[in-house]
Formats: sequence, structure tokens, C-alpha cells
Amino acid sequence: MTVPPLIEIKNLYVHFSVYGGRLKVLDGVDFVMRSGEKVGLVGETGCGKTTTMKAILRVLPMPPARIPQGEIYFKGRDILKMNASDLQQVRGRGISMIFQDPTAALNPVFSVGQQLEAVIHHSANRGRQLSRQEIHQRAIASLQEVALADPERLLRSYPIQLSGGMRQRVCIGMALATGPELLIADEPGTSLDVTIQDQILRLLRKLVEEKNTSVILITHTLGIVRETTDRVYVMYAGNIVEVAATNELFSYPLHPYTRGLMDAVPRLTGGGVSDGIPGRIPNYLNPPPGCRFHPRCPQAMDICRQEKPSFYKLSEDHEVACFLYQEGGKGT
Repeated sequence: MTVPPLIEIKNLYVHFSVYGGRLKVLDGVDFVMRSGEKVGLVGETGCGKTTTMKAILRVLPMPPARIPQGEIYFKGRDILKMNASDLQQVRGRGISMIFQDPTAALNPVFSVGQQLEAVIHHSANRGRQLSRQEIHQRAIASLQEVALADPERLLRSYPIQLSGGMRQRVCIGMALATGPELLIADEPGTSLDVTIQDQILRLLRKLVEEKNTSVILITHTLGIVRETTDRVYVMYAGNIVEVAATNELFSYPLHPYTRGLMDAVPRLTGGGVSDGIPGRIPNYLNPPPGCRFHPRCPQAMDICRQEKPSFYKLSEDHEVACFLYQEGGKGT
């Protein structure tokens, strides 16, 4: 019997109703990951990375969000068709998410202990109810795992009494306390200074390796992806444009957008400062026809302005959605 992927997204569309029209944010996203994988999702701010992951957990506010088309499977079960009870189980022991802003993720009117213990209580196995003492001990252990000193004091503290780095460690401990099979880390160091960010990412890598947890890492920092992941999905304006094994992607980036991202990274060897990718992500109220990247692409062809490219398989571990690589295209 074939084991289903841990996560499989098929042809996912997400729209948002706003004053003035409808934002067509996700435009047919496909995404697959197997159990035990560490997958990166990269792209500019506003390209739809977080929206995709929130759709997996079904935490998008509806309305204004709506999913007119698509399927999201977790271990072969369609998340979009789950009832509230099944969905709660998935959000507990199945999938956890670390949001990029720990200040917004933690409720300011409840203590750290109240929030952490509530997560542990709701995610406990249905077969045996945990005692208050057991829940409290698990909460202490969760804070110790993320290298926070004096966990008893921290459990009595409120989020505003902690530093940004401490709040992010609490969020990591909260996400891992349930023993999830999949951890979604949404730019977990973005709101922190670079030294604390490095500590947080090292800690996160250590914990997921120890617990053998599958990870989706959302980021726009390519160096982090190169160090942390097995495969990478590159997203632009609600579309996946390239998928490859991490080493393959960094050695042979194919899509013009991926190349632009690579070229924009400063190099220690010098060579000047990149001009970056000209233009900006399109207006989702009225996105361009065809390939959404064509207004910014230096290699755009007439067909790019008329049709949306399908994926072309260049190797077993490398696919790209670009007309340059179809039969007769310019290629590399």
C-alpha cells in the first residue's frame, strides 16, 4: 500500500473580498512534502507564502477570504472537508505553526503559563485526561527545551514582560509541546536582531532534528534555506514557479525570478551591489494575464503575456514553470 504524502496541496486558489473588488492572491498552488522532509518556501514579501500555510491550518478569516477551488490533504485526508473536532486534532498533534511576530501570536492578557498549558491540555490524547500537575510539568519541560531559564517564573509572567527573543522561544516551545508531525515556521526570526535570530534558528534546527519533526520553513532569506532544508519551493505572486532539491536549486537556478533572487544576495567576495529585480509584485485586484512574472522578466516572450506556463520537469528533483524550458524555448 502506497503511503500518502504528509501534505499535498492541489490547485489551490485563495481570494479576498475587499473594498474595490477581489484580491486573487493564490492562483493554483500545488505543493507536496513527504514525512520527515524539511522544505523551504521562499519568495518576496506579499507573494502568498503565509496565506498558503494559513490555508493548510484553516485559520484564514472567512470572510473576507474564500477558497473557490483546491484541495489540501494531510496524510490523505482533505483538511477543507474536516469537521471541527477532526480539525482540532490536526491543529494539535498533527500540525503546529510558529508565526513570524511573537508579540501578535501571544495574548497579552493571559500569562505565558495559562497559554502554554491551554495548548498542552487541548492537544492531549483523548484516551487519557492529563492532571493539572502533569500539564504544568510539561509546560516547564517545554520552556526548558527552548533554553529558557527559571521556567516557573516565566510561566507566571505576561508576554509584555519578556524580550522579543524570549517571546519567540516561548512560541517555539508552545508549537513543539504537542509533539506535532509537521511544524510550519513562518519567518521565525524576522522581528529579531540578527544575533538573536541566529540563536533562534539554531535552536529550532536542533529541536526538530531531535524530535524528527517535518518542517516547512517560510522565509525570504536564502542563506537560511540553504542551511536548513532538503527541498525548496519558489513562489511568486501566488504561483509556485520552481521546485528543486536545495543543492540543485542553488547550483542551477532556472526560473528568471529565482535567478533574480539569487543575484540580489550580497556576496562576501564582492562584485558590487545587485540592482535587484525591477518592478514590484502585481496588484492582486487585477493581476497580469499569462505568467504573472512577465512584466518584470528580462526574458519575457509573447506567449508569457498570453498563457500561464505549466511545470516542465528538467530532472527527477527539478521542475520549473517557465516557457523558456518547453520544447523550442530558449532554455539556458
